Amino acid sequence: MLLMLVAFTLFGQFLVDPKDAYPLSVPTKRAPSWEYPFGTDFYGRDLMAAMVVGMWQTAFIGVVAGGIGTFIGVVLGFISAYFGGWVDASIRTVCQILTPIPVMLIQVVVAGSLDKRSVTIFTMALIVVMLAWMGPTLVIRSQVLTMKERQFVSVAKLSGVSDMGIIFKEILPNLLPFVAAAFVGQIFLAVFAAFYLAVLGLGPLREPLLGNIIWLAQSQGAFFNGWWWWPIIPSLGMILILGSLALINMGLDELSNPRIRKSE
Repeated sequence: MLLMLVAFTLFGQFLVDPKDAYPLSVPTKRAPSWEYPFGTDFYGRDLMAAMVVGMWQTAFIGVVAGGIGTFIGVVLGFISAYFGGWVDASIRTVCQILTPIPVMLIQVVVAGSLDKRSVTIFTMALIVVMLAWMGPTLVIRSQVLTMKERQFVSVAKLSGVSDMGIIFKEILPNLLPFVAAAFVGQIFLAVFAAFYLAVLGLGPLREPLLGNIIWLAQSQGAFFNGWWWWPIIPSLGMILILGSLALINMGLDELSNPRIRKSE
């Protein structure tokens, strides 16, 4: 399913003009047809072009925010678990304090306090990544705590391998499935956060993010005016994106967690 979405985004660039994803580019309020397969909206945007561009932008937010959150989480998780002591206590305490805080509320407050004209796709990625590092930090920390007690790590220490050598050559390669699962999970959360912020009208309004399209459709009363295609098509696109990422994340969790495999 995700491959189909990727193919649509890649090959869609050759089927549409990206400029048509922005206002005043095509005739307004056209129902789906051969000329406009996904129809057009109230603002004169080709919704197929908007979907192609919007999916690229969604992927950018997901990969950037997910990558930053995962990288910070992996670094903090390794430092906390491997070196222990006051460093571990400090990182663990910060995570315990911040974890109960509703991340969605913070994201909404921060996004709502910004000037709408200054919000860009990259700004959205930075807003979404706030506190996203906590989950990967705790997951990687728990795995490193377990792994550093294994025999191959003890042998490496006795052989005179440095701490950095043990981390990068012995522990990290064995944690790659967990890192991959954390990365996909962070992409899912980033895409979802960008979606609900945009649906609330807190995204870069000129950009054709799928959430923006839905928010604009709602603000213009698309359903009441009979423009059903305007909100439905981007909603289906977002459902497919989130569903695909969720399935991939579940598969990686099963691969990296033997307890899940045993339970089955």
